[in-house]
Amino acid sequence: MSYPNQNPYSQPPVPQPGYGPPQPPAPYGPYPGGGMPPGMPPGGVPGPQLTGMPGGLKAARVLLFVLAGLNLIGLCLAVTGLGAVSKAAKDAITDDNHAAANVGKGLLIVLIVFIAIFTVLAVVLALQFASGGNGVRVGAAVFGAATLVVSFFVFPFGLIHSVLGVMIIAFSSKEDAKAWFNRPRY
Repeated sequence: MSYPNQNPYSQPPVPQPGYGPPQPPAPYGPYPGGGMPPGMPPGGVPGPQLTGMPGGLKAARVLLFVLAGLNLIGLCLAVTGLGAVSKAAKDAITDDNHAAANVGKGLLIVLIVFIAIFTVLAVVLALQFASGGNGVRVGAAVFGAATLVVSFFVFPFGLIHSVLGVMIIAFSSKEDAKAWFNRPRY
């Protein structure tokens, strides 16, 4: 037997036991069920491996937290305004002023409830980005659209909300976002 094998189409030489360098043992034994290793899809070809949340989704998550913070500031301002309107209603002498103050208080209470719902929804969606499914992605896009629509009603003040809403829609609609939220979970 010659070393190295000169014929590339022949079988490689099998070393005789006890000769040659010792072979290290295999690092892993065979898979207990046979077949494919765990985590392998049924077709046998692994899909794209996602090692972490894509950057666009991290940005969308941060934007949701920023929107929640801005909503908290608006909530504080609305509660302060409600206090001022309540004080003015107590000082109102005529019935016309009293009725107008009650309408103003009612509108502020509706606004406070609306802002609180948007704030809680933004925080819940942002916290679900790491482990949520496709519904979280769709919910974030719908939340961005709702933020965009609502910001048009208070346009000069809602310009920041408009921009953030568009960015959340864009980031949660990308292909890597779809892949992240549709990934298999073990």
